[in-house]
This record gives sequence, C-alpha cells and structure tokens, in this order.
Amino acid sequence: MKANAIPKEIIEKLNTGVVIPAMPLALNSKRKLDERRQRALIRYYLDAASGGLAVAVHTTQFAIRKPEVGLYEPLLTIAGEEFSRFTSNTGKQAIRIAGVIGKTEQALKEANLAMNKGFHAVLLSLAAFRDTPNNDIIKHCREIAGIMPVIGFYLQPAVGGRKLDVNFWREFAGIENVIAIKIAPFNRYQTFDVLRGVAESGRSDQIALYTGNDDNILVDLLSVYEIPHGNRIIKKRITGGLLGHWAVWTRSAVKLLNSVHAGEYDNDVVKMLTLANKITDCNAAFFDAANNFAGCITGLHEVLRRQGLLEGLWTLDPDEVLSPGQLEEIDRVYSAYPDLNDDTFVAENLDRWLA
Repeated sequence: MKANAIPKEIIEKLNTGVVIPAMPLALNSKRKLDERRQRALIRYYLDAASGGLAVAVHTTQFAIRKPEVGLYEPLLTIAGEEFSRFTSNTGKQAIRIAGVIGKTEQALKEANLAMNKGFHAVLLSLAAFRDTPNNDIIKHCREIAGIMPVIGFYLQPAVGGRKLDVNFWREFAGIENVIAIKIAPFNRYQTFDVLRGVAESGRSDQIALYTGNDDNILVDLLSVYEIPHGNRIIKKRITGGLLGHWAVWTRSAVKLLNSVHAGEYDNDVVKMLTLANKITDCNAAFFDAANNFAGCITGLHEVLRRQGLLEGLWTLDPDEVLSPGQLEEIDRVYSAYPDLNDDTFVAENLDRWLA
C-alpha cells in the first residue's frame, strides 16, 4: 500500500501533528489478555481526542509475538474493531499504526498482517539490526516500505535500540513510502541527526516528525530547526508526539499539544520551560529514569491502575516490576503536579469504556 492510498484525512492529521499514545497491554492476574480492559484503554485514547494509536510497540511489550504468548494478531484485531466502532459513532478517523519488528522475514509477515487488518502505517523498529551496516538496514526498510507506508523509529539504546547516524537518516528519508519518523533516542545530538538527515533527503516536506523523546516533550514540540542544504535553508518542526508517556494522562497531553499549535507558549519562554521541566519530572517517575528505565512499562501501568483502567501491574515477564523507590516517585509527582493529570476525565467515562 502506497502513502497516497491512505485517506486524505489521515495524512493531514499526521502532517498537522497529533497525540499518538503507544498502547500498553492489559493483562489479568494470570498474565492473560484482559480484553475488556484492553478495549477500555483504546476507547480512553480515542475519546481523549488522540489523533491515532500505536499498537504492538515497545509499551505493548515486544514479547506479545512469542509463540507461547500469541497476542500480536489478536491485539491488531481488537484495535481494528475499536477504531471502526469509533469511526462509526463519530464520523472521525484515527491514525492506525502497528509496530513491526525483527529481521526482514518476520517484519514482512507483520507488515502484511497490519495491512490486512486495515492499519495505515507501520512503526518500524530496527533493534534486530544492532551491528548491521547502513546499506543492509536501508535494504530492509525498502522491502517493508514496499508493503506499507513506514514510520521510522529511532529507539534509545537503553531499551533495545541502536545508534543510527545522519547518513542513515538521509537515506532512510529518501525512501518514497516513508511518511514519518518517531525520534526517540533521548539524546539531543542524535535527535539533530534525524532532523539534518530529513532536511538533506530532498523529502523534508513529505515526512512528518514526531517526538518520542519522553524526557524532552515540550521543548521538542516548540523547537524550529533551520538546516542549510545547498542554497536553501530547510525549516522543520516536530509537530506531534508518538509517546509512551502519552499513554497516561492522555487528555492532558491533547490539551498541551493544542496549546502548542495555538502558539500559547511562543512568547513566554519562562512559562514554557517551567512546564517542560514539570513534564520531564513526571516522566522520570513513570519511566524509572533513576534505574535506567527498568520500570518504564510498570510505571505507566501504575498510573492506569490508579485511574481504574488497569486492574494491576502485570506484564508478560513476571520479573518486570516497579523498581525500589519508583512508587514513591510516582506518588510525589502526582502530588506535585495535580494540574497535569486527567483523573477527572477518566472517572467521568470509565464505566462507559468498561461496559
């Protein structure tokens, strides 16, 4: 499927910039899929006015693909049903993104499945190519782009990613069916490598940039990059976010992005940086920065559990738990920044989402 086959409304949303949560996995105490709460989560994100949803990504847990788990296809099916229900009820469409991982054979199978399930694009992880030369990775990306529109993914090394230089991003951005890039190295230098690569690719006006830098969300969204290329200065912005952090307090994230697009922070640097630091402080607690992100998934689960969306913190790995001190950190930021949560919105709608 080529990018021009995607509904115009979806491409416009993507390019304008929207909130796209990275969907967590809802499990019961037996570590089996809790379909009722999984659907409730998806309904929460869509009703919170997210522009889309990324399914089967890092926050959903890569282990969903293990044969003994077998949740990759069921999650795409459930999400597809909820997307369709949302469109039927509201007349609106959300951007449907499926995570795709692994070497080429596996990635092609997943991309084909995503296409058959009605997804618009795939978020392509390159973590399986840890020591592979750029040319070989680009060949892989071209093969996947021959199946589905591709969103690139610069995943930070601390949670399984690898370093990708400016030469890679220049070549990657030149692939015709690449429509966006999620920038998530948690590193200013590497973030600029992506911006520079896109600017120098000749396709900068065809690629939407999304922050995945959960440690720098607001600053990313407000930054303008001016990059010389030939006789031109290419201006580029990161227009939205595809974030694990936005899997919680999502309604507040939508309000934040709307404020950014409305220019609310353009003339008040102090206000902007103060809020940016509050958001980063919350992320440090949720993502367990103190312990090199060991509790990043369970931290998000804890916030959703408090709101009633999840029943517990269970993950597919029994050893994956909150780190020592992480619960206290989540308590602290909850108390320190009450204006950043969306607990009231969730409480008002929870019964309906769980019905």
